[in-house]
Amino acid sequence: MPNPRPVSDTSQPDACESITWGKLTDVMRIWPGDPYPLGATYDGAGTNFSLFSEVASAVELCLFDDGGGESRVALTETDGFVWHGYVPWVSPGQRYGFRVHGPYDPDQGLRCNPAKLLLDPYAKAIEGEMEWNEALFAYRFDDPETTNDDDSAPYTPKSVVINPFFDWGEDRSPRTPYHETVIYEAHVRGLTELHPGIPEAERGTYAGLANPAMVEHLRTLGVTAIELMPVHQFVHDDALAQRGLTNYWGYNTIGFFAPHNGFAASGGRGQQVQEFKLMVRTLHEAGIEVILDVVYNHTAEGNHLGPTLGFRGIDNQGYYRLVDGDPRYYMDTTGTGNSINVQSPHALQMIMDSLRYWVTEMHVDGFRFDLASTLARELHAVDRLSAFFDLVQQDPVVSQVKLIAEPWDVGEGGYQVGNFPPLWTEWNGKYRDSIRDFWRGQEGMLPEFAKRFTGSSDLYAADGRRPLASINFVTAHDGFTLHDLVSYDHKHNEANGEDNRDGSDDNRSWNHGAEGETSDADILAIRERQKRNLLTTLLLSQGVPMISHGDELGRTQRGNNNAYCQDNELSWVDWTDTAQSGALREFVRRLTTLRREHPVFRRRRFLSGDNVTWFTTEGREMTDDDWQIGYAKAITIFLNGDAITEPDRRGEPVRDDSFLLLINASGDDLTFALPEEHRGMWTCVLDTTTSYALEDEETAAMAGEKPLVEARSIQVLRRV
Repeated sequence: MPNPRPVSDTSQPDACESITWGKLTDVMRIWPGDPYPLGATYDGAGTNFSLFSEVASAVELCLFDDGGGESRVALTETDGFVWHGYVPWVSPGQRYGFRVHGPYDPDQGLRCNPAKLLLDPYAKAIEGEMEWNEALFAYRFDDPETTNDDDSAPYTPKSVVINPFFDWGEDRSPRTPYHETVIYEAHVRGLTELHPGIPEAERGTYAGLANPAMVEHLRTLGVTAIELMPVHQFVHDDALAQRGLTNYWGYNTIGFFAPHNGFAASGGRGQQVQEFKLMVRTLHEAGIEVILDVVYNHTAEGNHLGPTLGFRGIDNQGYYRLVDGDPRYYMDTTGTGNSINVQSPHALQMIMDSLRYWVTEMHVDGFRFDLASTLARELHAVDRLSAFFDLVQQDPVVSQVKLIAEPWDVGEGGYQVGNFPPLWTEWNGKYRDSIRDFWRGQEGMLPEFAKRFTGSSDLYAADGRRPLASINFVTAHDGFTLHDLVSYDHKHNEANGEDNRDGSDDNRSWNHGAEGETSDADILAIRERQKRNLLTTLLLSQGVPMISHGDELGRTQRGNNNAYCQDNELSWVDWTDTAQSGALREFVRRLTTLRREHPVFRRRRFLSGDNVTWFTTEGREMTDDDWQIGYAKAITIFLNGDAITEPDRRGEPVRDDSFLLLINASGDDLTFALPEEHRGMWTCVLDTTTSYALEDEETAAMAGEKPLVEARSIQVLRRV
């Protein structure tokens, strides 16, 4: 174990100690430096270090050499509870951490302990992984009331000084308007780990995402934005490690400025930052935006029995929400043990600084906020006027990018779909549930289906928002894949080691006659048709569609609806090229093309008046009584391309073809009478009974006909 010793601001380290870059005679000569920016900032000649702690009595900067040897420098300058100093000759690649002296009194919510090496909350890169050891904890396992003063440095990752300079060239954000956006939710490793067209050394990494084979797949699929599951530095839980599993999804952040080092093909010393930037630049060149799934609601330090890794030992009360009247414990509206204290100005500053950093320095195009309701809790209730929303609204940088809320958490009153401020879009959980129910044949779903298909005006119109506030999805990382949604009635999470207790039981899925894999040709055929029905509904609905990675290939997790800990082939995308996967991929591509070429499917305003008309299968306009028929599972939708009221980007009127959608979610083949007022010439451009999208020239125009729409299928007709 290294033998760290304090070094004052005037003493010098031995030649064998810490720094192998720069002049050893100067490296420990600390200057006052600046309190802002927080973190480690390299300027070409040295590095400024800055750390906020309102409770600290002293702060030591700890510098590590390649062998783990440690030297310490006291940060003696403080301004507004910010401890800072400038160290000449400290260069990119230097590993560092902090030790914070101060009160340790858990009953009062105070948890300083200088024996614990602490990660910089503003670290731009982090090197190494957590090696779970009792030394990481501030108490003894056999007696939680005692204090553990064992040094944690050998077991914890180190913060790294980075080189902030990067040649962005002519990089610009695509800034794709919401109404032209198609989002693709993906996991860095899961998407690329098995791709045969990516060199093995790049698979599962940022470099793999930037590989031409991956970029070409996204581009030809019609994707305009990739939404990456967490790439902030995260920690693998000890409980998972003991079961031979990992925190695959990454919702366990410990560094809000650092790209996760486990996704880097390059070496250490902060090279993951350069690799991430190169990935963003490459995707931008292909016209693809990068959106990050961010977890500002909690950290990896867990509850009162969790490890001391950073925030807890720096300023526990400043960063976390503690239980009123008993600050030994943490308020937990996230289900992870703690919640970030968004009432604290310094915690809010960290969140906003992080968001601005990822936009200005890393060039990302937006954020999806995990469990966003937690960020809106001023006291206990979710508050639309919370300080966090105020800060985002007025911020000249953050307010200009895509902001997507997961509008719920696990606390009381946490389900807030439709209740976020006008600047925000939301994962529309009601869309997911309604579309699933409709296509699995639930009765009484027509009114709900109509609301969701046309952009959920009941959720978003009242406060001035538009259909684009609705991020529509049928599947996401959390839950069944599209293939499993039509193949399983029940979850099968045994591989997670929790006796199948984890994961949701409310899947709204249907196996169509056999649980899981089957060789029954009829069952396989209807499952493929249902995939096409769900994808067609998703991509032709008003709002912003989101596809879950691999759904276009028929990806399966073998019924596991909670693969958060499965960093293996169970959750990785299988790129094996089969006739079935190829046909589904091509179907999705043609759907995105149909959406892109026809603005009638991606309106910027809610449909009203003669924009849209609903008809029964007999061809007459729906009445109030028709909407109340519980057993009705079929409908015709007329979308009027001549009645688009919003102009294009140049202010010119928009005109488009008109479409009829003949939708039959029942178990019987039905004859649809075309509406009397729309008995012109029509051609079928899409039929979900087939494994491909029809081309106009392949189908005869219909005049006054009564097309047969097979059970559980959609036909899309275009007026000639």
